[in-house]
Amino acid sequence: MIAKEIIEKVLDTARIEEVVGDFVDLKKRGTSLIGNCPFHNEKTPSFHVSVAKGIYKCFGCGAGGDSLKFVMELEKYSYPEAIRYLANKYHIEIAEIERSPAQLAAQDKRESLYVLSQWAGKFFKEQLWNTDIGNSIGLSYFKERGYREDIIKKFDLGYSPDVWTGLVDEARKDGFQDGYLTEIGLAIERDDKSLYDRFRGRVIFPIHNLTGRIIGFGGRTLKTEKSVPKYVNSPESEIYHKSDVLYGLSFAKKAILDQDTCYLVEGYADVISMHQAGLENVVSSSGTSLTTGQIKLISRFTKNVVILYDGDAAGIKASLRGTDMLLEEGLNVKVLLFPDGNDPDSYVQTFGSAAFKEYISAHQQDFIFYKTNILLKDANNDPIKRAEVIRDVVESIALIPDEIKVSVFIRQCSSLLDIEERVLLSELNKIRLHKAKAQDKKRESGAKASTGSPYPGDMPPPDFFLTEAERSDAGLPESDTYTKITPEILQEREVVRVLLNYGREMASWEGDGEVPIAPYLLGSIDDISFDDRASAIIVEEFKKQADNFEIPEAKYFFSHVDKDVADLAIGCVASQYEISPNWNSEKNKIYVPEEIENLKQLVTQVIYRIKKRKFEKEMYKIREELKKEQSEDDLQILLHKYSKLKEAEKMLGQLLGNTIVK
Repeated sequence: MIAKEIIEKVLDTARIEEVVGDFVDLKKRGTSLIGNCPFHNEKTPSFHVSVAKGIYKCFGCGAGGDSLKFVMELEKYSYPEAIRYLANKYHIEIAEIERSPAQLAAQDKRESLYVLSQWAGKFFKEQLWNTDIGNSIGLSYFKERGYREDIIKKFDLGYSPDVWTGLVDEARKDGFQDGYLTEIGLAIERDDKSLYDRFRGRVIFPIHNLTGRIIGFGGRTLKTEKSVPKYVNSPESEIYHKSDVLYGLSFAKKAILDQDTCYLVEGYADVISMHQAGLENVVSSSGTSLTTGQIKLISRFTKNVVILYDGDAAGIKASLRGTDMLLEEGLNVKVLLFPDGNDPDSYVQTFGSAAFKEYISAHQQDFIFYKTNILLKDANNDPIKRAEVIRDVVESIALIPDEIKVSVFIRQCSSLLDIEERVLLSELNKIRLHKAKAQDKKRESGAKASTGSPYPGDMPPPDFFLTEAERSDAGLPESDTYTKITPEILQEREVVRVLLNYGREMASWEGDGEVPIAPYLLGSIDDISFDDRASAIIVEEFKKQADNFEIPEAKYFFSHVDKDVADLAIGCVASQYEISPNWNSEKNKIYVPEEIENLKQLVTQVIYRIKKRKFEKEMYKIREELKKEQSEDDLQILLHKYSKLKEAEKMLGQLLGNTIVK
């Protein structure tokens, strides 16, 4: 268990712009920071970070919270693990009862896999540094590759002994389950259910996620037999998805943000050599084909990518494929090929850091020139092949979503290929039209395939519009596809918004003098019951603390255990729009009043509106009662109540300035 005061210290210390900034490229806009949301795919930033309020809010997908919730949602951490991550980031020591690896692994399955991966990384490092065989084989190999000891330690490189059950035996001793060993690929199960080490006799390259946790491994054999695969990698698991991971990103993210450029290479060794050469803004697709998920990871930190691949035929093919995928996601792409027979790793080792940096600086090419030159070499003077080259280049340009970039590239292509712009534009439009028709056809066929009901696929089912009572009468299950937002709920949430934003502010009231907003508002609506569950929880917490002469801060609810409460609190506090700090009311002769300047009126209207709505609900109930058969006495009582409620409702309407049409 983590002490409450430590948790409070961590939450008070964590800076939302620093925590989010580790994962998202944020730009200043007014008093907020904005960037592309890491929780959904978007090309236009709708993700806002408020430094003053300590929260983030995406106005596209609705995600929102504080530093703690951001880490929990993005990395799928448990509450304690998110606290530990933030504590580690801000160098806050957490004192807690020492637990064995097996006890840690018993928490939950996903966390168990993380703990086991971390344990395995430590095992491989100890084998490399603390055993004679690890020193003589593994460490010697890394040093022969030219890696310094500080770089070897930085990337947690290790060695797996060349024995069948070295890791399996040690893992069992520390209490780890066989099922977890096979699930993350540290061990392989034979037909007789016995286990053996997957990475035996290999040097180890741990694979880290964005926050630096080990989630998988790559193992390189030191044997020369052709029957032995050169590399063995961890299989897909609950914590490791190859298509969403870039090797080296946890080490490179700060440098990528600082330099606004990402170098993309093929293998582990390329990343490590470039770090040693002083270029840290580099990541690798780990020998797999580049995926959309990996590209989206890069786009969180920069829009500028330089592809560094081998100069052989395979490297050229990979770079062309990668170029098109990067362009489609809206990134700016340059390409650099090394002389045939070299890759980033071998070039650094052969020519040194200074020559490597100079080569990278001098040989980057814009993708248009690169692709055109590469394809024209094969075409020679053949007019048919030359036409195919032009079409191929235009197809790449057609992938770019930014029309200004498209216009620039068309102009460059026209000059480079000596062909009129109008011809290229005509071809571009044909390609786009063909692509649009293909997408429409795909959508139509998908709709037909998925439609197994009598209503059109783009329309909601008939029961969508039924109330819960009508669904119940019809024998249908309760609907969880939407939340019906009534006027009553909106008014209840307005009370919560005022409490969260202005509950601690002072205002003067007749007979009460100057008092905080929260206790005055709560006292005025003490007779109101809340139907909205999340609103009710927040109001009750305010009442509870008000009894102790305290007023909770809004941030108290940002990481609430109830997700609906946390989402409501963030939604009430976050604001997508604000007055520009450059706005000059005197100069522009337009004064824009701020809500806080009219708090008394705001609170009064909130009270009047919710009370008026209560009266209207009571009047509705009486009207329903009047439809039933009543005794004369009961009828008079109901009519008297209705009359009084009507007077009160009318009075509140006049106070609110409502126009009543008779």
